[in-house]
Order: sequence, then C-alpha cells, then structure tokens
Amino acid sequence: MEKVLLLTRREISSYFVSPIAYVAMALFLVISGFFFALADFRPGQPAAMRSIFDVMMVILVFVIPIVTMRCLSEERRSGTLETLLTAPVTDTQVVLAKFLGSWLFYLAMLAPTLLYLVLLAAFGNPEYGPVASGYVGLALLGMLYVAIGVFASSLTSNQVIAAVTGFVILVVLAMLAPWTASVVPAPWRQIVREASVRTHYTDFSQGVVDLVHVVYFVALSAYALFLTVKALESRRWR
Repeated sequence: MEKVLLLTRREISSYFVSPIAYVAMALFLVISGFFFALADFRPGQPAAMRSIFDVMMVILVFVIPIVTMRCLSEERRSGTLETLLTAPVTDTQVVLAKFLGSWLFYLAMLAPTLLYLVLLAAFGNPEYGPVASGYVGLALLGMLYVAIGVFASSLTSNQVIAAVTGFVILVVLAMLAPWTASVVPAPWRQIVREASVRTHYTDFSQGVVDLVHVVYFVALSAYALFLTVKALESRRWR
C-alpha cells in the first residue's frame, strides 16, 4: 500500500504542473457554471441542483478523457513506462496509483462546484439530501469515467488517440445505450438498459442512493482497471 500511495502522490503532482489538466478543469467549470446559471439558479426552480447533476453526466464524457489521456500513454511515449514496470512494483499497483491520482484530481476539479450550493443557500432553501446524494453520484460517475479513461490510455502511446478512445467508450455507455435500448428486440432491451450509465446515475440527483447503483459503478470501474492491468501485462510478451 505504501508503494501505491507514493505513486499516487507522484501522479497527483504531475497533474498540478500540467497545463492540459488546468485547461480541462477550466473547461469543466465554465460549462457547468453556464448550465447551473441557466437551469438551476433561476427563480421558481427547485434548489436541488438536479439539472446540473444530469448535465454533468454528459459534460464529463468530454472532459474526463482529456484529463486521463496522458496517464499511461505519455509514459509509453517517453519510454518511462518500461522503467516503471521494471521497478519493484506490480502492474496492479501502477494501475491503481494512476487511477487514484486521476480520480483525486477529478474530485479536486469537482470541489469548486460546491459554490453552487453556497449560492443556493444564500438566495433560497436548498434540499440538502438530494444535493448530497447527487455529489455521491458524481463521485461514483467520475470513478467509472476515470477508470475507463485510464484503460483507454493504456492502449496507445498517442494521447489524442487515448482521449478519442475513452470518449467513444463513454459515449456508448452514457449516451447511446439508452437510445439503443429503445430499438433493440424486447429480450435484449432490459439488458442494454441496465448496462447504461444513465439508468444507474439519475436516481442520485433525486435523493436516492441505491446499493444496486453503487455496485454497478464500483464493479464496472474494477473491471475497467482489470482490463488495464491485462493491457500492461500484454506488453511483457511483445
């Protein structure tokens, strides 16, 4: 565990000296702030941030691949991945550290949005329960998106290709799956619907924290990280 924490600290430090990370953070905050002002911070709207929570599911499809694209692809391009993998750490420890570093940066990126709650409290009476569950949902959503982004980054040494690959996977899971569920034959409809991120995410903004939804995000994130480890292990046989 000490090695994982050391590598995680190294990963977080690399984010805070990367201009791309700051661009991604600024992009996320500007877009989310715009939609918050447009949808939730208006007279007559419920003070629960439901609209912005729903919109963030889509915004993060574009932002997270930019945040994670350099995780392993940059290591591969610069040749430091081989050095890292020959160090006294396992592939699993490397992947876990990359994931934790990226996820913690995501949570840091999410932290300024708490200002929205402060604004709602200043001008209204926020529904703290749905807001708290909404942030739990965002933490789990980010965990899955980051895990998929790290996996995409393990497949190539080109950061742009890594970002595009992560984006395509997230689009399929978060945006195309609900539409696909409406057109596939009935026997497959429920399976596709249950595989969709939207199915398991939207309840959080309504104040519902369901164990089934938590298990979905944790299990799928773990599977994405498992695939990442296997992608790194395959390099040893090339």
